[in-house]
Amino acid sequence: MKIKLLFTYLVFGAVFTSYSQTKETRANEYFENFKYDKAIELYTDIANRTRKPEISVIQNLADSYFNMGDYTNAEKWFSKLYVLKGNEVGENNIIKLVQCLKTDLDVDRANEVLFSYYEDQNRLKMILAQQKNLDSLLLTDSKYQMDTLSFNSPKSDFSPAFYRDGKIVFSSTRDSIKAGGKIYPWNNQPYLDLFVTQPANIYDIPEKFAVNRLSDFHDASVVLSKDKERIYITRNYFKKGKLEANKEGLSNMQIVKGSLYNGEVNDIIELSINDKDFSCGHPALSSNGRYLYFTSNMPGGYGGSDIYVVALSRDGRAVSEPMNLGPAINTKGREMFPYVVNDVLYFSSDGHYGLGGLDLFKSKIISKNEYSLPINMGRPFNSNMDDFSLIIKEDFAKGYFASNRMGGVGDDDIYSFEKMAPVDCLTYSGQVLNELTKEPIPFANIEVKNSKDGLREILLADENGNYEIQLPCDRQNRLVFFKERYSKKTILVATTKEPQEPSFNNVIYLTPYDMIVENDGNVDKIIVDPIYFDYDKSTITSRAEIELKKVLFAMQQFPDMRIKIESHTDSRGSDSYNLKLSDDRAKSTRDYLILNGIEQNRILSAAGYGETMLINECRNGVKCSDQEHLVNRRSDFIVINNKELSK
Repeated sequence: MKIKLLFTYLVFGAVFTSYSQTKETRANEYFENFKYDKAIELYTDIANRTRKPEISVIQNLADSYFNMGDYTNAEKWFSKLYVLKGNEVGENNIIKLVQCLKTDLDVDRANEVLFSYYEDQNRLKMILAQQKNLDSLLLTDSKYQMDTLSFNSPKSDFSPAFYRDGKIVFSSTRDSIKAGGKIYPWNNQPYLDLFVTQPANIYDIPEKFAVNRLSDFHDASVVLSKDKERIYITRNYFKKGKLEANKEGLSNMQIVKGSLYNGEVNDIIELSINDKDFSCGHPALSSNGRYLYFTSNMPGGYGGSDIYVVALSRDGRAVSEPMNLGPAINTKGREMFPYVVNDVLYFSSDGHYGLGGLDLFKSKIISKNEYSLPINMGRPFNSNMDDFSLIIKEDFAKGYFASNRMGGVGDDDIYSFEKMAPVDCLTYSGQVLNELTKEPIPFANIEVKNSKDGLREILLADENGNYEIQLPCDRQNRLVFFKERYSKKTILVATTKEPQEPSFNNVIYLTPYDMIVENDGNVDKIIVDPIYFDYDKSTITSRAEIELKKVLFAMQQFPDMRIKIESHTDSRGSDSYNLKLSDDRAKSTRDYLILNGIEQNRILSAAGYGETMLINECRNGVKCSDQEHLVNRRSDFIVINNKELSK
């Protein structure tokens, strides 16, 4: 497979020792030298002849198929590993197994494996649940029209970059007359080269780009400055026409900077971020051109490859240490092909929750060190195969990406996408605020849907809680505002058949969960003051009603919340009397909530515990003041389930 070769070593001067080696030793050498087709042949023979093959054989066989892009066979061997080792198989293998299952459209099994592995890791499980929820809403998104492009070849075409006059520069293995006829051993294809074409002209034949400075090895994945006078290129380490190797005899990838004039690249220099011991590639510039985002497998990352950022000087040199974008973006899997426009980071990942293989994601750049939860871009951008190297115009109207999905011309193909003609006739804007503090809620989620179009989009409010939505004509639009650990608010906005005047200053209030629910030990309880009852009675008093309205408010704000009601008395009176009195009060409280609109199935139980659970020392025979006894006369409203927290 092609996309991974930018982050895999290239064989340099590898030599086999002798034919007398064992079959497994020869298979291991093929594997270590990235000749996976030959390694598969030997490992398969070993596995078929051995009743219980070594774990290392199964592991290398699974990885070989995975690296070749044969996910069906890779799934077979990763599944064997999973059966043998369970969750001890390791996170990297779990991620690969999940991707293989999704590629084969076995989504239910993939989710079962993934959530089982992260069962005890609450934060990761919550993130996956959030992404799963958002991703499922995006699967029918049809805002963009996608088209195949006529210039794709039977080989690998990917990593487009905007050039001048509507042209794009892209990476391809279509030219086999290169490097003295050498073939890259990973995928038995020629080395990558750069080409330029005019996608709008179906008769345009791609030509070599920057011929004057192309090497005999990999030249791929470029980004150009806005003025198209500066270029960053991913290429091998080489000198005087020969690959430069590290101490292990392997050649990595590096990013170089050059000046571009009349289609020629000059003044090439290596960036300081490069190192022969690891690869750097897939360069992308920030919206203001002051930062370079890139992919690397340098030590200290989170997974197979991570995305980093580095500051640039005025002349385009790297002037800071590379900074990893952190766990919000990077995972144990592969994150690669970053692209930044208008402070939105687009990238590909197989570690976040997706449809299979590499998926395209987007994340709001909140600050230099903070990124919003990556959102899967859904179909048509993503498929069950690898989807990557997306670029998009600043107005978000059109762009390109690559995929090896079914129905293409070659190994990888480049696709165009364009925003369909707008049918919007109302601009609806306002601000999302905290119900209790009246302060803005930054980056709240907004889901827009209607019965005719289905889900239109999911938006994010800005850092001050401001939002602006374009609504289609002649629709009953359903807007849902939500954020993690806040309530959800749904409003309906009707539009007519004709354009309408913009609707401004529409304030939406969300209630923070943590301000109406407190954690007491191992349970969450709705925050209320003591519920007062008249002596020897269980009827709801006006004083009790004040506190019960807080319970009503909490359950109205979080419609998925379910509770248990527990009532307690002090120790005065007999044990049996107190038990019955507290039970009557619990059931009276339940009846009040139901009478005021709370569904009966949301109250799982209402029980009294009498004086069995005192919270001070005022038990039978102990002299206490009325105030001390009062502490024990209480009702607790224990939260059992709140699905809103998975938002």
